[in-house]
Parts: sequence; structure tokens; C-alpha cells
Amino acid sequence: MFPFPALPYDDDALAPIISARTLRAHHGRHQARHVQVTNELLSTRGYVVETLEEVVVEAFRTGQRKLFDNAAQAWNHGFFWNCMRPGGSALEGRFAQAVVSAFGSLEGLRASFLTEAAAHFGSGWVWLVAERGGLSVASTHNAGTPLVWNGSTPLLACDLWEHAYYLDHQGDRAGFLSAWWDNLVDWTFVARQFEAENAGQAGWRYPLPALA
Repeated sequence: MFPFPALPYDDDALAPIISARTLRAHHGRHQARHVQVTNELLSTRGYVVETLEEVVVEAFRTGQRKLFDNAAQAWNHGFFWNCMRPGGSALEGRFAQAVVSAFGSLEGLRASFLTEAAAHFGSGWVWLVAERGGLSVASTHNAGTPLVWNGSTPLLACDLWEHAYYLDHQGDRAGFLSAWWDNLVDWTFVARQFEAENAGQAGWRYPLPALA
């Protein structure tokens, strides 16, 4: 059984951009349900799996839509929580140099990321990914995730589903995105993902099932 991990901060730590009320609903109901359904599907089908990443990739490869949707959303949310910290953090090191190389500046990356996110139609996610030695911004629909893209490592994600921002920003996606970027992004986490990619390592992984 894959665990339902706790948030890496208190429910009210990201307020006012993301309130405790939103986090309790988003994490405590939405992600919790995805983890529950994933475990139920794996149990009833008798799968023996080691990592949630493997579940996501295999469900996508074999067209198991319900399993993919729930496993990928469990993973996407777990990753998303780790992309944030109260007050954010500073951009530095080799990753800062890579940002300048790919986007001209941090402001250039901000413009690319927020434009992609604001223009995305419907529910989904916006990502900064490392691939083929460079950085790029992309969005995915619904439960879509870079985990199923060969040669891509997610560095940063923001949830574009309406439940991520409706209560706090009254449906103003662009306003939410700007406040989120300027106040909550944990560039230290993003840089660790970048360094893992450069070293050929896996980077962040969803918590493993408890040993029986």
C-alpha cells in the first residue's frame, strides 16, 4: 500500500496565497482519494510493484486509464507540495546559470512559465523540465506528467486544476500563478532536481510502501 504522505509544512504555512482551507481540501481530500483509489486498483489486480513511478509509467504504457489517472495524480501532487516552501527561496548555483542560458533571465523563465500556465485550457499542470541537456516549459492535461516522457526530468510543477486556487483567488488563475511564483517556489528543491538530472540520478521519488 502506497502511503498518503503528510505535507512538508503546516496547513497554514502557505497563506495567504494558498490557505489552510484550500490545503486541507486539496491535500486532505483530492490527493488522499487518488492514493486510496490507486491502492485499491493495485490490490484488486494483484500487482506487485516497487515504486509509484513504475505504476504511472506502466499504466500509461498499457492504457490503464483509471490506474494512470489516480497514480499520476498522487505522484503529481506529492511532487507539487515539495516545489513550495513558505516564503520561497533564492535561485543560485549552476541551475541559475542554466536558467539564463535557456530563458535569458529568471524573469524570462517566469514569463514563459506563467504564459504557458495561464493559456492552458481546462485542468492540468504546468512544468519546468530538464531534457536533452536543456530546460523547457510545458503543460499537461488532467493527470498528464513528464514521468512518461522519455529523457525528461520534472524540476518544477504548478497545479492548474481549479480546486488549487478557486477558494483563495476566486477563479483568477493568472493572479494565483503570479503570487505563487513570486512567494512560494522552492528554488532549492528545483536546483536539487536539476543536479540529479545532470548526475544521471532519479531525483525526488514518491514514498515507498511500508514493509509488511
